[in-house]
Amino acid sequence: MLAISRPATSEPLVLANRTRRDRIANYLEINRPQTPVLVMDLAMVEAKYAELRRTMPGPRIYYAVKANPLPELIDRLAQTDSHFDVASVEEIRQCLAAGIVASRMSFGNTIKRPEAIAFAHRVGVELFAADCEAELRKIAVHAPGAKVFIRLLTSGTGAEWPLSRKFGCEAGMAPALIRLARSLGLVPHGLSFHVGSQQTDPQQWDEPIAMCADIFAAMAREGIVLDLLNLGGGFPATYRRDIPPLGTYAKAIAVSLQQHFCGKLPEIAIEPGRCLVAEAGVIESEVILVSQKSLDGPRWVFLDCGKFGGLAETEGEAIQYPMQVEGRSAVVAPVIIAGPTCDSADILYEKADYRLPVDLAEGDRIRLKSAGAYTYSYASIGFNGFAPLRTVCI
Repeated sequence: MLAISRPATSEPLVLANRTRRDRIANYLEINRPQTPVLVMDLAMVEAKYAELRRTMPGPRIYYAVKANPLPELIDRLAQTDSHFDVASVEEIRQCLAAGIVASRMSFGNTIKRPEAIAFAHRVGVELFAADCEAELRKIAVHAPGAKVFIRLLTSGTGAEWPLSRKFGCEAGMAPALIRLARSLGLVPHGLSFHVGSQQTDPQQWDEPIAMCADIFAAMAREGIVLDLLNLGGGFPATYRRDIPPLGTYAKAIAVSLQQHFCGKLPEIAIEPGRCLVAEAGVIESEVILVSQKSLDGPRWVFLDCGKFGGLAETEGEAIQYPMQVEGRSAVVAPVIIAGPTCDSADILYEKADYRLPVDLAEGDRIRLKSAGAYTYSYASIGFNGFAPLRTVCI
């Protein structure tokens, strides 16, 4: 092999006696499933969870269900000590169906319908996020007495998939929201923030931790004791660029916590998604056309999986999946890579300097690695009539 840079299926599972690292390649080589297909190795997810737990033993882990909500994956994590960050009624129902008690869930979406809040409260979810007065008032009406944590806005510097200003309030607003929560009969439980997805700089947790420590101290002087600091997600996966090891993040965060909280730490939570599931997934796609659109320009390579088939995070060429091609020349040349739909936005990579074999041809298969996060959950249900991304769990 040459390295170049919705509903689960009932595919027959054939696996030889290979190491865990080879299991997905082995499955694809033996079974040759119809493409495009996402293959998830659940043993790798479980191993990554264990690594995260060893590296960061203190925080309570809330898996961000939105990263990959495959039922088989949720079932596997339910067997660990993981908690779950949920964003909707359907994610809550899915977790309940997997036998996960509601007290292991945090309703981390700051934008919730009243009926969603009421449902979560009714089934026993105790922890709710908010970042504005209106959301707190909804929670007070539909989940009276609930624990709430206020989400703060961060810059997203260093993140390859930054979050917008859609989530979080300015730090200066947090004390008033905490006081309001108490006056409404809610329990002001803590603060949260998110430094941006695929965060490549371990130091980016320091500033928001410092802000949170100041707010914790100010509230304590008013007699409001906050118990929870949720550090959010952002822990990265390996794509085309090297990233610091997980231990570097753990050390940087531990130093910041000790420095800013002076050794008196609240309960700490994290919300990993991508780092747990990305590297456990591979999308196998087929080349459906190779075309030359100008005499001296790069070739265009069209795959049967594009932005609407699960590769939405190629927007802005932000997330760059490593690619592998079998049985072709080692001589490569620049290409533009696009999806199959009749939408001009369905171009994956034009500036990221992808190079594929010069003899690449229609019918060849390309493997997109580290594709286990935000692919199955982003795939459309049938844009242009293309079927949703098929999935196999091994």
